[in-house]
Amino acid sequence: MLDIRYEAMPSGAIAVIAQVRAKTGKEQELRSATLPLVSQVRSEPDNVLYFLHEDRGQPGHFVFYEIFASREAFDAHNGTEHVQRWFKLLPDLAEGGSGGHTPDDP
Repeated sequence: MLDIRYEAMPSGAIAVIAQVRAKTGKEQELRSATLPLVSQVRSEPDNVLYFLHEDRGQPGHFVFYEIFASREAFDAHNGTEHVQRWFKLLPDLAEGGSGGHTPDDP
């Protein structure tokens, strides 16, 4: 069970909600490419929370809930080898890439 306390959250922490939808017929391939990210991202030093959800009503629709210690940590996360490798797979596996939102976005 996660034990995340708001009072222990870094003051510069950034929350991200992102989603990706598999192209028709690519649901299993996207799932296989995406699931390993969970342990890889959780092992990043400034990752506070990383949770992946697949919509049971729409297989292949993944929603990511992420918290990083800072904007810099989030940027570093996006530059990691495992995330870059996953991003490169998206044009073949997903509709429109990944859509993400942070509270700082306009």
